[in-house]
Amino acid sequence: MAQFVDWDLAAATAGALGKAGPRVSYDEATEVVTDLRRLTDEAADIVSSYTGLRSQVAHPPVQVVDRKDWAAINIAGLREVVTPLVSRLTGDKQPGLITDAIGSRLTGVQAGTVLAYLSGRVLGQYEVFSADPGQLLLVAPNIVEVERKLQADVRDFRLWVCLHEVTHRTQFTAVPWMRGHFFGEVQAFVDASQVGGEHFLERIRRSVATLSDAVRNPDSRVSVLDLVQTPGQRAVLDRLTALMTLLEGHAEFVMDGVGPEVIPTVEQIRSKFNRRRESGTPLEKAIRKLLGVDVKMRQYAEGRKFVHGVVERVGMAGFNKVFSSPLTLPRVEELGDPDAWVARVHPQAG
Repeated sequence: MAQFVDWDLAAATAGALGKAGPRVSYDEATEVVTDLRRLTDEAADIVSSYTGLRSQVAHPPVQVVDRKDWAAINIAGLREVVTPLVSRLTGDKQPGLITDAIGSRLTGVQAGTVLAYLSGRVLGQYEVFSADPGQLLLVAPNIVEVERKLQADVRDFRLWVCLHEVTHRTQFTAVPWMRGHFFGEVQAFVDASQVGGEHFLERIRRSVATLSDAVRNPDSRVSVLDLVQTPGQRAVLDRLTALMTLLEGHAEFVMDGVGPEVIPTVEQIRSKFNRRRESGTPLEKAIRKLLGVDVKMRQYAEGRKFVHGVVERVGMAGFNKVFSSPLTLPRVEELGDPDAWVARVHPQAG
């Protein structure tokens, strides 16, 4: 089968281009890993108690990783998802040995460049592609770097991050259909393409190239979604956007909602962290836009506002109806109108 991305080269590129982490001693590094594992367990109890959601499936313990390992795990996950999609799109047709070799190596370098950038910014992630039901990753160097820059209380900041990521793990393990539904929407996004398989793959390649070339054109206002989206995919994209906004907003709501009795400095952390999110050089802002990071930032705010609005109207148990089935997930137009979701899912509350 034709290889769309040279995944080994992508991993090597991400490892070579990734920034070095903050300077810590061996003892400090060991302490950070131990602390994050302990706080993850503490966060799991807090999230379960606060949300009323409990894992229905077994999950592996948290992995505390460095930047290179984070990139490698994500590349492995992308390989699991992208390879069969490419096979479907191309019908296993070979585009030619030279074309395949050059194209896959070029895309491998470009993908590695993008992941190298992201590996220096991600604090944690619930990675769902490489394993079922997924695996919780905490990127220790980034957590240490940010807590130092914010001059945050170490215990409070680490627990705050763990609460966010454990909420994501809970979403996928307390709602067993969530991972399959997410994969199904990704598949639907590909199926909705109105162009031939090879043309679609070329558009994806151009998208990755645009991301990796952002350094040379910081004034670009093009988003990766602008490059890969076709009219037939917009309905699917709306559903995916609504789902991701819900999941991110729910995690944000939980990490702040547990309150100062759990994290005494939560208000100071949130204020400083939001300022950090909004800051950055013009180049960094351009790259964030190209990578869709700005979209994710808006998802945090819009999703948190939606969750808050629903919980305010029908309580946490009423909000949890959102996880009953794909039919009770919010629609895009409901994200800014919690009353509309409540009226649809809780008609008796009107």
